[in-house]
Amino acid sequence: MVQVDTPTPVPPAADTPVPPPTGAPPSAGPVDPESLINEKAGTLARDVGRAAEGLIEGDLSPVRALLAEYAIPAIAALLVLIVGYFAANFLSRIISTPIRKRVDETLGRFAARLVFYGVMIGTILGVLGMFGIDVASFAAVIAAAGFAIGLAFQGTLSNFASGVLLLVFRPFKVGDMVSAAGVMGKVHEIDLFVTTFDTPDNRRIIVPNSSVTGGTIENVTHHVHRRVEVAVGVRYDASLDATRAALTEAAESMMPKMIRGEGRGYQVVLVQLGASSVDWMVRLWTHRDDFFAVKDGLTAAVKNHLDEAGIGIPFPQLDVHIDGKLG
Repeated sequence: MVQVDTPTPVPPAADTPVPPPTGAPPSAGPVDPESLINEKAGTLARDVGRAAEGLIEGDLSPVRALLAEYAIPAIAALLVLIVGYFAANFLSRIISTPIRKRVDETLGRFAARLVFYGVMIGTILGVLGMFGIDVASFAAVIAAAGFAIGLAFQGTLSNFASGVLLLVFRPFKVGDMVSAAGVMGKVHEIDLFVTTFDTPDNRRIIVPNSSVTGGTIENVTHHVHRRVEVAVGVRYDASLDATRAALTEAAESMMPKMIRGEGRGYQVVLVQLGASSVDWMVRLWTHRDDFFAVKDGLTAAVKNHLDEAGIGIPFPQLDVHIDGKLG
């Protein structure tokens, strides 16, 4: 009887990688961006170390390999970034110029910024792909960062949303005289986060967009024509006809600045019988650019014509009756 010795299998060394069994599916788990970046950084550090050792030993092949693997892609990436920057500027001008001329200056600025940053983000993602970085693996990180930023900058995001509403619905535009958020002034700039006003006394006020949209907005110069109103009270002993004639002459003295037709012109209206005076209202229409000058002139004309007609403007009066039994 012959005995055959079966060889005992030798286990692989600890540092020898064990290949996966045949037919086993490869691992397809999500790639951690941080580990991917660390891996790339470690590989670069090792290659730089080999190149340094080669220089010391007089061997230039590691240096050439390092340049071929990293320097050329880095130069190509830099060129892509430069081309992307100029392309973003060019496209933003091409798209925003017609909008500024035909639609609105503020909407044109918004379109220019949107196109510029969109092209630059696409360029940066393309550069990352050139270095073998899977951009899709950053989706979870970007989502988590966006959620954290949203919590930290709730007020800023509210201003951003309000800025988008101002640009879309356009309740006012640059150059309009607007009263909003307790501020009266000419709109200097509408940004995505703030709106800048210049007041009549030459102060610049910057208001968050959420404050602008959170209250009533009065666009004073939206319409071409505005109505000037001057209220005045006269003595009770003044004739109604004489008063109306004097106020009519005052209104007609502003004829060169008055808008007539289309229901415009002027009105002299008896408003009420007040406690100390008979109250009148003089109204007339003028161009919005002449509003303050016409109001000043009409107020002066009302006073002068009443004085010429001998019609006084009374002070508030009280009649006091003293009972003789007191004391």
